Amino acid sequence: MTARFKTTSRGGLEGEGLSLMCAHGKGGFIAAEQKREGDGASPIGVWTMKRVFWRPDRLSRPITGLPTVPLREHDGWCDEAADPLYNRPVRLPYPASCERLWRDDAIYDIIVELDHNSAPVVPAAGSAIFFHLARPDYADTQGCIAIAKTDMLDVLALCGPGSILEIAA
Repeated sequence: MTARFKTTSRGGLEGEGLSLMCAHGKGGFIAAEQKREGDGASPIGVWTMKRVFWRPDRLSRPITGLPTVPLREHDGWCDEAADPLYNRPVRLPYPASCERLWRDDAIYDIIVELDHNSAPVVPAAGSAIFFHLARPDYADTQGCIAIAKTDMLDVLALCGPGSILEIAA
């Protein structure tokens, strides 16, 4: 169940016979080696889908061949470049700057962790680049790729270890 999906210049996502609408970073697209924390750009590259986080209070475990992790209210993701856990999951409250994963809105009800800036983690080279749920109006993200919930469930059903999300301008 290895699947491959690629963003398109038309604000779409294609692969495995699907052609879907998607949102991307408000800063447009940027070469991965130029990505910087807070620039709002989606990093161009081929990213492995690592694992799926999901809100168990809002939906059932997604059907997928990828590893799944139920989110908890204290889950966060460190975005402080000087912190040793930069671009890693953390437990809230956490002393450094981090993003809360358990949100009031629905965009993080499903989060696919991508391997951007993960091996090794480079401080300030971008954190929390996820594949997650889009807002109803497909508003720009902070650098992530986002699609509708029903589309995400269809995509995840096709994914397993080694599945890819290619971010292309």
